[in-house]
Amino acid sequence: AHARSLSMAAPTYKDFGKDDLVGVCVSGGLDSKTVSKRLIDAGVKVLAFSADLGQPDESDIQNVRKRMATCGVETIIVDLKEDMAEGCFDVIQAQAKYDGGYWNTTGIGRYVTCRGLIRAMVEKGVTVLSHGATGRGNDQMRFERYTNVLAPKMRVYAPWRDPLLLQEFPGRSEMAEYLQKAGIEAFVGPKKKYSTDANLAGLSHEAEDLESVETPMTIVDPEMGVWPADAPDKVETVTVDFVAGRCVAINGKKLTPVEAIKEANAIGGRNGLGLKHALENRIIGTKSRGVYEAPGMELLGRALEYLYQAVLDRRAAALFAHLSTLVSDQIYDGRFFDPATRAALVAIQELTEKATGTVAVGAYKGNVLFLSLKGVKASLYNEADSSMEKSDGLNPVSSQGYAEVQSVEARSLARAGLIDSEPTKKHRAA
Repeated sequence: AHARSLSMAAPTYKDFGKDDLVGVCVSGGLDSKTVSKRLIDAGVKVLAFSADLGQPDESDIQNVRKRMATCGVETIIVDLKEDMAEGCFDVIQAQAKYDGGYWNTTGIGRYVTCRGLIRAMVEKGVTVLSHGATGRGNDQMRFERYTNVLAPKMRVYAPWRDPLLLQEFPGRSEMAEYLQKAGIEAFVGPKKKYSTDANLAGLSHEAEDLESVETPMTIVDPEMGVWPADAPDKVETVTVDFVAGRCVAINGKKLTPVEAIKEANAIGGRNGLGLKHALENRIIGTKSRGVYEAPGMELLGRALEYLYQAVLDRRAAALFAHLSTLVSDQIYDGRFFDPATRAALVAIQELTEKATGTVAVGAYKGNVLFLSLKGVKASLYNEADSSMEKSDGLNPVSSQGYAEVQSVEARSLARAGLIDSEPTKKHRAA
């Protein structure tokens, strides 16, 4: 039996009962304050929750608690930096990049946030999770699905799908006016060129001026680094030690996952790495535009890719590529905890078990240049076999037999009339 009946009608803030406790996911901004205050004014019991994801744009996460206190609501901050770093490592190991080849830092942040906050909410007896995602984007679906799979009995309230709330607060000026009347500090501020979502892994910029495809991506002012043109005119050599597909040291210094991501962010940022543009396919079927920063993931991801080239044979690499795409799509769609994702990640761990060694790369103006591989015991590359010079490797004469076997099929195709020396000419003429 279903845990609850399905309905097309969006829940409103008037639907909560006296036994309900609403856990509001907050950032401490105008939207968070407005929703929390409106629920309290409607007689709803509210408890706020915020995730510490190592956001580079938040100097002190404790400020969220102070800002929300002005609305009369207690805020529980959950430290999820280690979970976030582990999520980065999982995605780097899987090389799970989304449309346009960008690292989906927001997708990682959402499953880490939902898992961490839902656990905290369950401990506090929360019956309804409230999130601040809009009714047009991906995050509403991610919050909804993750709540459904991790806490099936917990209901979900989406304020910006609530017709009553939308009627009361059609814009930010109405929100600010409402809060100011209650004596709560509220500042709308000047219109921004774009909105930003941040966590330890990187930043996502979208909306406002970026919605026009006639606007260049370079209107974004990078927060984690610089544009490649502004990076130093010198290659910075970086060594990365990997064990079974996971970074354990940078430049010879052993680091925890959190430390590794921070160090990689610093190195990648100053060299203009990981700035990407995408016109991506949203969960709900529309296209959206984003400019993304993920300097650390780009640095570690590219270094690991060079290592994979040495240890994965052709069929293993093809399987890996398929699994990588699956993991990327699953994370984007809010399905990280699904069986298919779990199976794919386990298979990737098996495929990359021997990806151990030291990779030296050069970070230079947005590029990650290959410099060297050392200590890769499982490398399939044999210099002697590949050499064009005389060596003790593969005897070139022995290739004759393989060539003759291949010729049997080739001649059969020719005799059957299945070979076309100009395969696209007929379609071009049509």
